[in-house]
Amino acid sequence: MSAFETWVCRRMAALSLLLGQRDAALRYFGRILAANPQDAQAIGAVGYQYTQAGRKSEALACFDQLVALQPENAEAHFNRGFLLQERTDHDGAMAAFRRVLELNAKHDRALYGLALSLIATRRLEEAVAPLKRNTKLQPMSPYGWYQLARVQVELGHRDEAQKILDHLQRFEPKVARQLERETGLTVTPT
Repeated sequence: MSAFETWVCRRMAALSLLLGQRDAALRYFGRILAANPQDAQAIGAVGYQYTQAGRKSEALACFDQLVALQPENAEAHFNRGFLLQERTDHDGAMAAFRRVLELNAKHDRALYGLALSLIATRRLEEAVAPLKRNTKLQPMSPYGWYQLARVQVELGHRDEAQKILDHLQRFEPKVARQLERETGLTVTPT
């Protein structure tokens, strides 16, 4: 396949995706990969489309291949970690998220993913640091705050959880109410 044909296939795949035609896009990416099995852009695109389609094993195989081709590709490691986490392979997920953080220490989603796997494996003390870093990078996102509050309660640090609850009440009152129900804490009246 010539460079021009590859370019055309990429454009047709992009157009197919814009039109909601995932299968057509996968066929175009397949043509690219048939000609060049190590085309990292096509491998990543196929992996993403497989993930979106719920074809998680095939997606994971794509991201495994992409990580082998591009060991410095933080997003490939992240996507791989996300898929491993969904399989409850938390050790594999944590290794993938830690690799992402080696490549990009400010990758907030990898910090959150790492914390979720640490929580799932009951390594609560270890989950605090990545959650705190996540909330510094994403101060207006309730997800990290919510998990951090729950971990603090489980660790017996109710005062820390109370601070988080009061903070959440200021910008995400629905999440604060959910935490009240789950933890027994109450928002401090202002």
